[in-house]
Amino acid sequence: MRAISLQDSEVTFRDSAEEPIRRAGEVLVDVSLAGICETDLQLCKGYMGFSGILGHEFVGVARDGLYAGQRVVGEINCVCERCKWCVNGLGNHCPERTVLGILNRDGAFAETLLIPERNLHRVPDSVGNDQAVFTEPLAAALQISKQVDLAGKRVAVLGDGRLGILCAQATRLATESVVAVGKHPEKLARFQRLGIENVLLESLDQQASFDVVVDCTGSPTGLQVACRLVKPRGVLVLKTTVAGEHRMSLASLVINEVTVVGSRCGPFGEALSALEADAIDLSGMVSHRFAIEHGVEAMRIAGLPESFKVLIDPQL
Repeated sequence: MRAISLQDSEVTFRDSAEEPIRRAGEVLVDVSLAGICETDLQLCKGYMGFSGILGHEFVGVARDGLYAGQRVVGEINCVCERCKWCVNGLGNHCPERTVLGILNRDGAFAETLLIPERNLHRVPDSVGNDQAVFTEPLAAALQISKQVDLAGKRVAVLGDGRLGILCAQATRLATESVVAVGKHPEKLARFQRLGIENVLLESLDQQASFDVVVDCTGSPTGLQVACRLVKPRGVLVLKTTVAGEHRMSLASLVINEVTVVGSRCGPFGEALSALEADAIDLSGMVSHRFAIEHGVEAMRIAGLPESFKVLIDPQL
Protein backbone atom coordinates (compact mmCIF):
# COMPACT_ATOMS: atom_id res chain seq x y z
CA MET A 1 0.00 0.00 0.00
CA ARG A 2 1.26 3.47 -0.90
CA ALA A 3 1.25 6.02 1.93
CA ILE A 4 2.81 9.20 3.32
CA SER A 5 4.32 8.55 6.72
CA LEU A 6 5.84 10.62 9.52
CA GLN A 7 8.66 9.21 11.63
CA ASP A 8 10.95 11.29 13.89
CA SER A 9 9.69 14.51 12.25
CA GLU A 10 10.62 13.23 8.77
CA VAL A 11 7.96 12.82 6.10
CA THR A 12 8.51 9.98 3.64
CA PHE A 13 6.68 8.25 0.81
CA ARG A 14 6.30 4.49 1.31
CA ASP A 15 5.33 2.35 -1.66
CA SER A 16 4.93 -0.79 0.42
CA ALA A 17 3.37 0.30 3.71
CA GLU A 18 1.67 -2.46 5.66
CA GLU A 19 -2.06 -2.85 5.17
CA PRO A 20 -3.96 -1.71 8.28
CA ILE A 21 -5.03 -4.40 10.74
CA ARG A 22 -8.79 -4.41 11.20
CA ARG A 23 -10.33 -4.11 14.64
CA ALA A 24 -13.90 -4.95 15.60
CA GLY A 25 -16.44 -2.54 14.14
CA GLU A 26 -14.07 -1.06 11.59
CA VAL A 27 -14.42 -0.86 7.82
CA LEU A 28 -11.97 -0.36 4.99
CA VAL A 29 -12.22 2.86 2.99
CA ASP A 30 -10.43 3.39 -0.31
CA VAL A 31 -9.29 7.02 -0.20
CA SER A 32 -10.34 9.19 -3.15
CA LEU A 33 -8.93 12.51 -1.93
CA ALA A 34 -7.20 13.73 1.22
CA GLY A 35 -6.50 17.31 2.28
CA ILE A 36 -3.45 18.73 4.02
CA CYS A 37 -4.22 21.07 6.89
CA GLU A 38 -2.24 23.08 9.41
CA THR A 39 -2.46 20.29 11.98
CA ASP A 40 -0.59 17.98 9.61
CA LEU A 41 2.15 20.59 9.27
CA GLN A 42 2.34 21.04 13.04
CA LEU A 43 2.63 17.27 13.53
CA CYS A 44 5.75 17.42 11.39
CA LYS A 45 7.15 19.96 13.86
CA GLY A 46 6.60 17.64 16.81
CA TYR A 47 3.02 18.39 17.83
CA MET A 48 1.49 15.38 19.64
CA GLY A 49 4.65 13.33 19.05
CA PHE A 50 2.85 11.45 16.29
CA SER A 51 4.41 8.71 14.19
CA GLY A 52 2.57 6.91 11.42
CA ILE A 53 0.52 7.68 8.32
CA LEU A 54 -0.62 11.30 8.30
CA GLY A 55 -3.96 12.77 7.22
CA HIS A 56 -7.44 13.18 8.66
CA GLU A 57 -9.39 15.12 6.02
CA PHE A 58 -10.66 12.67 3.41
CA VAL A 59 -13.38 11.43 1.15
CA GLY A 60 -13.39 7.84 -0.07
CA VAL A 61 -15.43 4.78 -0.95
CA ALA A 62 -16.31 2.22 1.74
CA ARG A 63 -15.15 -1.21 0.67
CA ASP A 64 -17.45 -3.11 3.03
CA GLY A 65 -19.98 -2.66 5.81
CA LEU A 66 -23.18 -0.61 5.86
CA TYR A 67 -21.89 1.89 3.30
CA ALA A 68 -20.18 -0.59 0.97
CA GLY A 69 -19.64 0.96 -2.45
CA GLN A 70 -20.75 4.41 -1.31
CA ARG A 71 -18.78 7.62 -0.95
CA VAL A 72 -18.11 8.51 2.67
CA VAL A 73 -16.32 10.95 4.94
CA GLY A 74 -15.33 10.12 8.50
CA GLU A 75 -15.16 11.73 11.92
CA ILE A 76 -11.62 11.59 13.20
CA ASN A 77 -12.11 10.62 16.87
CA CYS A 78 -12.33 6.85 17.35
CA VAL A 79 -13.73 6.26 20.82
CA CYS A 80 -14.41 3.46 23.32
CA GLU A 81 -18.21 4.06 23.67
CA ARG A 82 -18.03 2.86 27.30
CA CYS A 83 -16.53 5.65 29.41
CA LYS A 84 -18.55 8.44 31.04
CA TRP A 85 -17.56 10.87 28.29
CA CYS A 86 -18.83 8.59 25.54
CA VAL A 87 -22.01 7.69 27.42
CA ASN A 88 -22.78 11.39 27.88
CA GLY A 89 -22.31 12.23 24.21
CA LEU A 90 -18.83 13.72 24.60
CA GLY A 91 -16.88 10.98 22.87
CA ASN A 92 -14.51 13.54 21.32
CA HIS A 93 -12.99 13.74 24.81
CA CYS A 94 -12.84 9.99 25.42
CA PRO A 95 -9.56 9.34 27.28
CA GLU A 96 -9.13 6.09 25.33
CA ARG A 97 -9.70 7.64 21.91
CA THR A 98 -7.41 7.36 18.95
CA VAL A 99 -7.47 10.13 16.36
CA LEU A 100 -7.12 9.54 12.65
CA GLY A 101 -3.64 10.55 11.52
CA ILE A 102 -3.02 12.45 14.77
CA LEU A 103 -2.99 10.12 17.78
CA ASN A 104 -2.21 6.39 17.78
CA ARG A 105 -4.03 5.69 14.50
CA ASP A 106 -2.85 5.75 10.90
CA GLY A 107 -4.52 8.32 8.73
CA ALA A 108 -5.79 9.14 5.25
CA PHE A 109 -2.61 9.89 3.26
CA ALA A 110 -2.76 6.34 1.95
CA GLU A 111 -4.61 4.26 -0.59
CA THR A 112 -6.73 2.65 2.15
CA LEU A 113 -7.62 3.41 5.75
CA LEU A 114 -9.49 1.68 8.54
CA ILE A 115 -12.06 3.56 10.56
CA PRO A 116 -14.98 2.61 12.84
CA GLU A 117 -18.17 2.28 10.81
CA ARG A 118 -19.99 4.50 13.31
CA ASN A 119 -17.67 7.38 12.31
CA LEU A 120 -18.75 7.35 8.68
CA HIS A 121 -21.20 9.64 6.92
CA ARG A 122 -22.50 9.09 3.42
CA VAL A 123 -21.74 11.90 0.99
CA PRO A 124 -24.82 13.27 -0.84
CA ASP A 125 -24.77 12.59 -4.57
CA SER A 126 -24.78 16.31 -5.40
CA VAL A 127 -21.60 16.96 -3.40
CA GLY A 128 -18.44 16.34 -5.42
CA ASN A 129 -15.23 14.93 -4.00
CA ASP A 130 -13.51 18.32 -4.15
CA GLN A 131 -16.25 19.61 -1.84
CA ALA A 132 -16.60 16.55 0.37
CA VAL A 133 -12.90 16.55 1.29
CA PHE A 134 -13.59 19.80 3.18
CA THR A 135 -16.22 18.21 5.45
CA GLU A 136 -13.96 17.79 8.47
CA PRO A 137 -12.57 21.36 8.59
CA LEU A 138 -15.98 22.81 7.75
CA ALA A 139 -17.51 20.86 10.63
CA ALA A 140 -14.82 22.31 12.89
CA ALA A 141 -15.71 25.80 11.67
CA LEU A 142 -19.42 25.23 12.32
CA GLN A 143 -18.60 24.13 15.87
CA ILE A 144 -17.92 27.75 16.83
CA SER A 145 -21.60 28.70 16.72
CA LYS A 146 -22.41 25.59 18.78
CA GLN A 147 -20.22 26.89 21.59
CA VAL A 148 -20.70 30.65 21.37
CA ASP A 149 -23.83 32.73 20.78
CA LEU A 150 -22.84 34.78 17.74
CA ALA A 151 -26.19 36.44 17.03
CA GLY A 152 -25.70 40.19 16.68
CA LYS A 153 -22.02 39.95 17.64
CA ARG A 154 -19.10 41.61 15.90
CA VAL A 155 -16.61 38.84 15.07
CA ALA A 156 -12.98 38.95 13.99
CA VAL A 157 -11.47 35.87 12.35
CA LEU A 158 -7.68 35.94 12.61
CA GLY A 159 -5.90 34.09 9.85
CA ASP A 160 -6.40 34.24 6.09
CA GLY A 161 -5.62 30.61 5.35
CA ARG A 162 -7.59 27.43 4.81
CA LEU A 163 -9.36 27.28 8.17
CA GLY A 164 -9.81 31.03 8.37
CA ILE A 165 -11.93 31.23 5.23
CA LEU A 166 -14.12 28.35 6.40
CA CYS A 167 -14.56 29.88 9.86
CA ALA A 168 -15.41 33.27 8.37
CA GLN A 169 -18.10 31.74 6.17
CA ALA A 170 -19.43 29.54 8.98
CA THR A 171 -19.69 32.43 11.45
CA ARG A 172 -21.35 34.58 8.80
CA LEU A 173 -24.22 32.08 8.82
CA ALA A 174 -24.87 33.20 12.43
CA THR A 175 -23.99 36.93 12.36
CA GLU A 176 -23.67 39.57 9.67
CA SER A 177 -20.66 41.35 11.17
CA VAL A 178 -17.56 39.29 10.37
CA VAL A 179 -14.10 40.73 9.66
CA ALA A 180 -11.22 38.59 8.38
CA VAL A 181 -7.75 39.69 9.49
CA GLY A 182 -4.65 38.43 7.71
CA LYS A 183 -1.12 39.13 6.53
CA HIS A 184 -1.39 38.20 2.84
CA PRO A 185 -3.23 40.50 0.38
CA GLU A 186 -3.56 37.69 -2.18
CA LYS A 187 -5.28 35.46 0.38
CA LEU A 188 -7.52 38.23 1.69
CA ALA A 189 -8.67 38.74 -1.90
CA ARG A 190 -10.52 35.41 -1.53
CA PHE A 191 -12.54 36.87 1.33
CA GLN A 192 -13.21 39.99 -0.72
CA ARG A 193 -14.70 37.89 -3.54
CA LEU A 194 -17.02 36.28 -0.99
CA GLY A 195 -18.19 39.67 0.26
CA ILE A 196 -16.49 39.22 3.64
CA GLU A 197 -15.01 42.37 5.14
CA ASN A 198 -11.24 41.97 5.45
CA VAL A 199 -8.21 43.92 6.54
CA LEU A 200 -4.45 43.50 6.64
CA LEU A 201 -3.15 43.03 10.16
CA GLU A 202 -0.60 45.81 9.68
CA SER A 203 -3.41 48.21 8.76
CA LEU A 204 -5.78 47.20 11.54
CA ASP A 205 -6.49 49.57 14.39
CA GLN A 206 -5.80 47.06 17.13
CA GLN A 207 -8.30 48.34 19.64
CA ALA A 208 -10.52 46.09 21.74
CA SER A 209 -13.50 46.37 19.39
CA PHE A 210 -14.74 42.82 18.78
CA ASP A 211 -17.23 40.81 20.82
CA VAL A 212 -15.74 37.53 19.57
CA VAL A 213 -12.27 36.83 18.18
CA VAL A 214 -11.50 33.51 16.50
CA ASP A 215 -7.83 32.54 16.26
CA CYS A 216 -7.17 30.51 13.10
CA THR A 217 -3.62 31.73 12.55
CA GLY A 218 -1.73 28.50 13.16
CA SER A 219 0.83 30.63 15.01
CA PRO A 220 1.72 31.04 18.69
CA THR A 221 1.49 34.83 18.17
CA GLY A 222 -2.16 34.66 17.17
CA LEU A 223 -3.32 34.62 20.77
CA GLN A 224 -1.46 37.84 21.52
CA VAL A 225 -3.25 39.64 18.70
CA ALA A 226 -6.57 38.14 19.72
CA CYS A 227 -6.16 39.45 23.28
CA ARG A 228 -5.66 42.97 21.95
CA LEU A 229 -8.77 42.84 19.76
CA VAL A 230 -11.37 41.35 22.10
CA LYS A 231 -13.64 43.59 24.15
CA PRO A 232 -13.90 43.33 27.93
CA ARG A 233 -16.17 40.37 28.71
CA GLY A 234 -15.77 39.22 25.14
CA VAL A 235 -14.95 35.73 23.92
CA LEU A 236 -11.76 34.28 22.44
CA VAL A 237 -12.24 31.13 20.38
CA LEU A 238 -9.04 29.16 19.90
CA LYS A 239 -9.00 26.99 16.77
CA THR A 240 -5.21 26.91 16.51
CA THR A 241 -3.09 23.97 17.63
CA VAL A 242 0.66 24.46 17.30
CA ALA A 243 3.83 22.65 18.23
CA GLY A 244 5.35 25.84 19.63
CA GLU A 245 4.67 27.33 23.05
CA HIS A 246 2.50 30.35 23.79
CA ARG A 247 4.59 32.81 25.77
CA MET A 248 2.62 35.80 26.94
CA SER A 249 1.05 37.34 29.98
CA LEU A 250 -2.55 36.31 30.55
CA ALA A 251 -3.23 39.24 32.85
CA SER A 252 -5.38 41.06 30.28
CA LEU A 253 -7.73 38.07 30.10
CA VAL A 254 -8.23 38.26 33.85
CA ILE A 255 -8.53 42.04 34.00
CA ASN A 256 -10.98 42.21 31.10
CA GLU A 257 -12.91 39.11 32.21
CA VAL A 258 -12.52 37.48 28.82
CA THR A 259 -13.93 34.03 28.21
CA VAL A 260 -11.58 31.65 26.41
CA VAL A 261 -13.16 28.80 24.45
CA GLY A 262 -11.21 25.93 22.97
CA SER A 263 -12.92 24.68 19.83
CA ARG A 264 -12.05 21.54 17.93
CA CYS A 265 -14.21 19.03 16.03
CA GLY A 266 -17.73 19.72 14.88
CA PRO A 267 -20.96 18.35 13.36
CA PHE A 268 -20.35 16.36 10.17
CA GLY A 269 -24.05 16.09 9.36
CA GLU A 270 -24.46 19.86 9.36
CA ALA A 271 -21.30 20.31 7.31
CA LEU A 272 -22.56 17.93 4.63
CA SER A 273 -25.96 19.65 4.63
CA ALA A 274 -24.27 23.03 4.18
CA LEU A 275 -22.25 21.67 1.26
CA GLU A 276 -25.35 20.11 -0.30
CA ALA A 277 -27.18 23.46 0.00
CA ASP A 278 -24.21 25.39 -1.46
CA ALA A 279 -24.20 27.49 1.71
CA ILE A 280 -20.38 27.48 1.75
CA ASP A 281 -18.41 28.70 -1.26
CA LEU A 282 -15.35 26.51 -1.88
CA SER A 283 -14.50 27.88 -5.32
CA GLY A 284 -10.80 28.54 -5.72
CA MET A 285 -9.92 26.86 -2.45
CA VAL A 286 -7.73 24.15 -3.98
CA SER A 287 -4.39 25.57 -5.07
CA HIS A 288 -2.47 22.32 -5.68
CA ARG A 289 -3.16 18.64 -6.29
CA PHE A 290 -0.55 15.86 -6.06
CA ALA A 291 -0.36 12.14 -6.69
CA ILE A 292 0.45 10.26 -3.51
CA GLU A 293 3.94 9.48 -4.81
CA HIS A 294 4.63 13.20 -4.58
CA GLY A 295 3.21 13.55 -1.07
CA VAL A 296 6.47 14.79 0.43
CA GLU A 297 6.50 17.67 -2.06
CA ALA A 298 2.81 18.24 -1.36
CA MET A 299 3.57 18.73 2.34
CA ARG A 300 6.34 21.20 1.50
CA ILE A 301 4.09 23.19 -0.82
CA ALA A 302 1.28 23.23 1.77
CA GLY A 303 3.61 25.01 4.18
CA LEU A 304 4.33 27.90 1.82
CA PRO A 305 2.54 31.20 2.57
CA GLU A 306 1.21 31.49 -0.97
CA SER A 307 -0.40 28.04 -0.97
CA PHE A 308 -4.00 27.36 -0.06
CA LYS A 309 -5.61 23.93 0.15
CA VAL A 310 -3.31 21.17 -1.12
CA LEU A 311 -4.87 17.82 -1.97
CA ILE A 312 -3.37 14.35 -2.23
CA ASP A 313 -5.04 12.10 -4.79
CA PRO A 314 -4.20 8.38 -4.39
CA GLN A 315 -6.09 7.73 -7.62
CA LEU A 316 -3.63 9.68 -9.80
